[in-house]
Amino acid sequence: MSEKIILNTKNKYTSEDTIPITDVFIKIAENIKLLLIVPFIFILITIINVTFFITPGYTSTSKIMSSQGSGGESSMAVGIAAQFGVNLSGENELKWPYSETIKSRKFARRLISKNFNSKQFGTQKSLRYILTSGKNINEFDISILELDAVKIFQEMINVVEDPKTGIFTISVSAKEPELAKDINNQIINELDLHQKQTNRENASKTKIFIEERIFSIEKELIASEEKLKNFRERNRRIENSPSLQLEQQRLLREVSVLTGVFTTLKQQLETTKIEEVRDSESVVVFDPPEKPVFRSSPRKTLMVIQAAILGLTFSFLLIFFKILLEKISKKDKNKILKAKSIILRQFSIKL
Repeated sequence: MSEKIILNTKNKYTSEDTIPITDVFIKIAENIKLLLIVPFIFILITIINVTFFITPGYTSTSKIMSSQGSGGESSMAVGIAAQFGVNLSGENELKWPYSETIKSRKFARRLISKNFNSKQFGTQKSLRYILTSGKNINEFDISILELDAVKIFQEMINVVEDPKTGIFTISVSAKEPELAKDINNQIINELDLHQKQTNRENASKTKIFIEERIFSIEKELIASEEKLKNFRERNRRIENSPSLQLEQQRLLREVSVLTGVFTTLKQQLETTKIEEVRDSESVVVFDPPEKPVFRSSPRKTLMVIQAAILGLTFSFLLIFFKILLEKISKKDKNKILKAKSIILRQFSIKL
């Protein structure tokens, strides 16, 4: 008997708690205006926000890579030093770390000190001034403005490398299309200057090393030649002495080897001097930056679709909540009202 009562009670609560699918469709039909109005409001707010409040962004892209000529010259200088036991390869990789260079704070500080033209802030204004929305140094600490500008600059730059081809794609986003293009151009120019300077510094290091080796080898060569001369002066006739002939061959071989090294170093010194003053192109530009025609952000169509989906979801939640409220029995409603009055009473006592 007790088991039947329990089963009946369970069936009663189950039937009361479940919501028939027909009721859901009926409620949707009754609240069709809600399903149309709420998404429309969400879409309208999004369009107003995108049109009047969100600042549009424009992205200029370019594709570059390190020139093989510059890499070959640097590697030749490294090879010269390596022949004599000095390793300069750690500072002279053929693969240039463009991503790390552009994203570095040092590079960013160089860029934000350059002047650019802006429709909003005027002509020939520093990038620091433009990125910090025209804040004056007199009103703010220069170090704070610089840190803010560096952070903004790093966020507006994106560098992607193709590992197969070694080509870097540089993307620059800015509020103005012309400004985005100019910043991208300036980045390439600064990279080219940086790479040329690095090549010249490496060539200078190699030249100093070669000059030191020439000085050392020249002393050894003079000493060896002096030994050979003294040997010949002391030993006029060595035809009948195998040991003296062997000694003369050893001295001749030593002089010959040192002469070859000395000649090679002299040739390489001239080559390195040419590399040191050479001003060839270091960065090869495949696709130069262009002025973007269309804005890259915000994406109005995508945001409107998202707003419509969010509005529909919110509408269905409201309808579902209304169905749940209607399913609550009168007794449960009284309990809810009682709980509400207790909460209000507690707050009134505390106040």
